Amino acid sequence: MTALPDEITGDLRTHFDQTLERGRRIEPRDWVPDAYRATMIRQIAQHAHSEIIGMQPEGNWITRAPSLRRKAILIAKVQDEAGHGMYLYSAAETLGADRADLTDKLVRGRQKYSSIFNYPTLTYADVGVIGWLVDGAAICNQVPLCRSSYGPYARAMVRICKEESFHQRQGYELLMTMMRGTAAQRAMVQDATNRFWWPSLMMFGPPDEQSPNTAQSMAWGIKRHTNDELRQRFVDMTVPQADKLGVTLPDENLKWNAECGHYDFGAVDWDEFMAVVKGNGPCNAQRIARRQAAHDDGAWVREAATAHAAKRLAAQQDAA
Repeated sequence: MTALPDEITGDLRTHFDQTLERGRRIEPRDWVPDAYRATMIRQIAQHAHSEIIGMQPEGNWITRAPSLRRKAILIAKVQDEAGHGMYLYSAAETLGADRADLTDKLVRGRQKYSSIFNYPTLTYADVGVIGWLVDGAAICNQVPLCRSSYGPYARAMVRICKEESFHQRQGYELLMTMMRGTAAQRAMVQDATNRFWWPSLMMFGPPDEQSPNTAQSMAWGIKRHTNDELRQRFVDMTVPQADKLGVTLPDENLKWNAECGHYDFGAVDWDEFMAVVKGNGPCNAQRIARRQAAHDDGAWVREAATAHAAKRLAAQQDAA
C-alpha cells in the first residue's frame, strides 16, 4: 500500500481525533491509525474466539441434560454462542482481518480467548453457574461495549448483550430449581460456585496497574471502564444474588464496606490467571485440539460453499 503524504495523514488523524472527541463512532470507511486498527482486531478476535471456544464446556452436557426441556435450552444457548462468534468475526473483517487467518492464529496460540473457558465442567450444576457467574461477568464487561467507538463492534454488542442477559437468567433459574431440590443437588451448586467464583473475577483481566492496553483503549473510547471498575461492579451485583440463591461465595474477606459503598473482596490469584493465559490451564490443550478438529472436519463444507459460489457467479456472468 502506497504511503499517504504527511499532510494528508495529518488531516486524517485530526478528523479521527475529532470524531472520538465528539463521541461519534468510527466506521469501516473512516481512516484509522494502524495502532487503533490492530487494537480493535485483537479485542474483537479475542471476543469472537471466546464465544466459539465457550461452546465447548456447556456443549459437553447437551447429551446428558436431565430432561428434554433442559436439553433444548442448552442447545439454544450453545447455538447463540456460535452466532455471537460469527457476528464478531464479521466485525473484525470490516477492519481488514481475514477470518481464516484469525482461526489459524487461535489454534497456533498467537491469539487468546477468555481464560474462564479453560476450566472443566464437572457436573450439570456447572451449566447453571456458568450462566449465572460467567455470563453475568460477560454482561458487566460487554454492556459498556455497546457504546464502543468502533461502530460495527458496538452494534454487534447490542444483540449479543440481549442474548447474554437471557442466558444469565436461564442459568440462575436452573440453580434456583436445583437449590429447591435434594441435599445432593444443593451441594452440587455450592461446589460449582466454589470452583467458578475466582475464575469469573479473572475474566475482567489483570489489575489496572498491570493491564498494558487499558489506558489507550479508554483514550480511544474502545473501553468505557477499567478492569478493576468492572470487577467491582460484578461483585456488587452478584453478592445479593448469591444470598437470594442460598449459596456462599468462597471468599472469607467478602463483606460490605459502608464507607465506600461497595463490597470488599479477597485477592485474586493472578499467578493462576497468568498460567492459564499462557496455555497452562486445566483444559487449554483440550479446547484448542477440539477447535482444530472441528475446523478440519468442516473443511469439506467450506470447499463446497466456495465451489457453489463460483458456480453461481459463472452462471450470472454467462447470463449477462
